[in-house]
Amino acid sequence: MTEAPVRLFSYGTLQQENVQLATFGRRLEGAADALPGYASFLLEITDPQVLATSGERFHPIVRETGNRADSVPGTVFAISEAELAAADDYEVSDYRRVLVRLASGLDAWVYVKA
Repeated sequence: MTEAPVRLFSYGTLQQENVQLATFGRRLEGAADALPGYASFLLEITDPQVLATSGERFHPIVRETGNRADSVPGTVFAISEAELAAADDYEVSDYRRVLVRLASGLDAWVYVKA
């Protein structure tokens, strides 16, 4: 019996192949989508492990605006529960995971400003 996949929407470093390989042990296949009602800005990352994995000091982060005209583009991935837990481990405490409805109508987990 295989477990049902969960959806994860990424607008940032989880779209990078090097981060996927380090976090999930594989390259993810995904589809373009968007997160309505949110806007993105940059967050300085200080966690040494995340800096080493991503190679980037500033990562995007999103916050809800309440304006459906605002939208953040990204990619939706189908992953396992274990991979979702690995994504939780990768993200720093500035992020929290919430369930959202994407522009496509799919429901997916996304990391937003904590």
